[in-house]
Amino acid sequence: MLSKDTDVIVMGAGLAGITAAIWAARTGAKVCIVSSSKIGSGSSFYPGTWGLGLIGPESKEDEEDLLRIILKIGEGMVNPELARTLVKGIHEGISDLKAMGLPLMEPVNKDEKAYIPCFDYKNREWHGIVKDGARQVFYKELEKLGVDLLENTSLTDIIVKDKKVVGARAVHTHKGSYDIIDIRCSSIVIASGGLGGLFSHRLNTSDIRGLGQFLAYEAGASLINLEFMQMMIGYLKPAPKTIYNEKVFKYSDFTSIETGKSVFEGIDKQKLKDMMEVRSTYGPFTCRLGCEDIDVRIYEEGKKSDLGVLLTYKDEIRDDQPEFVRTYFEWLEEDKGLTINDPVKVAMFAHASNGGIQIDTKGATSVKGLYACGEATGGMHGADRIGGLSTANGLVFGKIAGISAAKYSSGVVKEDVGLDSKKLYFVQDASKYINEIRSLNYNAGMVVREEEGIVEALEVLAVIRERANASRKELNLLDLKEYQRTRELEAALTLSEAMLRAMLIRKESRGSHFRRDYPYKNEEFSKPIIISQGKKESKIEFMV
Repeated sequence: MLSKDTDVIVMGAGLAGITAAIWAARTGAKVCIVSSSKIGSGSSFYPGTWGLGLIGPESKEDEEDLLRIILKIGEGMVNPELARTLVKGIHEGISDLKAMGLPLMEPVNKDEKAYIPCFDYKNREWHGIVKDGARQVFYKELEKLGVDLLENTSLTDIIVKDKKVVGARAVHTHKGSYDIIDIRCSSIVIASGGLGGLFSHRLNTSDIRGLGQFLAYEAGASLINLEFMQMMIGYLKPAPKTIYNEKVFKYSDFTSIETGKSVFEGIDKQKLKDMMEVRSTYGPFTCRLGCEDIDVRIYEEGKKSDLGVLLTYKDEIRDDQPEFVRTYFEWLEEDKGLTINDPVKVAMFAHASNGGIQIDTKGATSVKGLYACGEATGGMHGADRIGGLSTANGLVFGKIAGISAAKYSSGVVKEDVGLDSKKLYFVQDASKYINEIRSLNYNAGMVVREEEGIVEALEVLAVIRERANASRKELNLLDLKEYQRTRELEAALTLSEAMLRAMLIRKESRGSHFRRDYPYKNEEFSKPIIISQGKKESKIEFMV
C-alpha cells in the first residue's frame, strides 16, 4: 500500500481535467492528476472522430444571443447563471489555449452552413482542437508546472469527514500488478467525463465509467438532469464506434439488413426529404424538431440483430462537398481506411451527458472541498446542448474549478484520517454484472423510453444488486483489480437506478428525453430533476 500527500486531486485527464490541473497549479497548489488511462484521454481525445469542435460568441453582443439560444433549447432545464458563466468565459478559454501554443484548426470557409453548430441557427466563432497536437502541448505544460501525473490509476473512494473532503483512495496498475494508493488532500476536482459507460453501445473510450458522478453522490453531492443523454449514430462495422457525420443525413440511405428495404419504408417521400434536411443540421437525437421518427427507426432496426443498419451514400454527395464534410471524409480515409464508397453498418449509440454533478458558478458542489467540471457536471446545458459547447464547458469550468479548489486548499489544514483503516470488499463477477446493466440501459433508456420497459429494467437492477451483494468477499491484496471493478459496479447500479427513475418520473418528451407513451411536452415537468441523498443511505429523493 502506497501513500501520497497533495493539495488538490484532479480525477480525469481529458480537456476539463487537464485544464483544472493546470489552473490549480498556476494558482499555487500542489496538484495530482489521476487518470485510469493516459493523460490526454476520455471523450476529449476520442479516437472515433478527428478532434473537438469548439464554438463561442463572435462578440460581446453575440454573448447574449448565444445565452438566449442555450436557454431556449434547454427547455427549462438550464441554470441561467451557469450558462451565463459558460458563455462569458469562452473567449478567455480560447486565449488560454493559444497562449500555451496549442494548435487550433481554423475553417477556411467559416460562413458555410455546415459550420452552424448543432441546434443553433447561425454561425459562431469556431475552432477545432486536434487530438495529437493538443496532447503534446498539455503534457509539456503539466510537467512544467510540476503536476504529479498518476496514469493507469483509478480513483475508487473519496474520504469525507465532517462533510468535507480529507482524502481519497485509488487503485494503481503497473505491468499487470495492482496496488492501493491512499492520498491525503484538501480538495478534489471531478472531471471524469459523462455517463456513456452505462450503455452497451457507446461512443466513449473505456475509461468513461461514471465513477466520478457516483463518488460525488456517495460523498453527499447532488445530481441533476441525468435523463438528458445525447444519443448519436455510430459505426458498428467496419471501424467500430466511429462517429457518423450528421451533416450528410440528407445524402444517406439507411437499409434494413434483414429485409433489404429502406428503414423509412412507409414514410411519405416528400415528408422524409424535409425531415432529412432538418436532421442534417444536428447530430444528437432530439424530439424537439419533429424528426424523432428517423432516429427511432434506426435505433429499433439496429436492435433486431448485432448487424445494425446498412448505410450508403447517394451519388450527389460526391459532386460538391462543403469544407466541413470534405474534412470528415478525408479524415475517415486517412485514419480509418474508409472511403465514401464503402458501405458501413451503423446503430444508435449513447454519446454525451447533458446532466451530472450539480455545481455552482465556482465549480463547487454541496460538499466542502469537492468540485467538478466538464461533462461530469450538469446545469449549464439542458434538454438539448449546442454543438461545441461541451468543449467550451471543459475549458471554462475546468479553469474555474481548478482555481476554486486551489484557493480552498490554501486555507485548509490537512488531516491525518487513517485511510488504511477502512475494510474493503469485492464482488465476484463484477464485470459480468456491469455488462448486464449496460444492456438493460440500452434497451430501456436509449432513444425510445416507455414505462413498462423502465419499470422492468429497475426490477432487474434490484435483482442484480441482490446477487452482487450475496457474492461479496473480504478483500486481500491479490484482489485489487476486482475491487476497482466492484466500485465500477456500484457506480453502474446507483447511477442507472437514478437515471432510470428520473426517466420514469418525467412523464413527457423534452429534448433528448423521448417517452413514446408520453410523446408531448408537459409544462408540469418544466423544472430539472435533482437527485440527492435521503435521510437513509439507500434512499434517493427526486425534487421536481
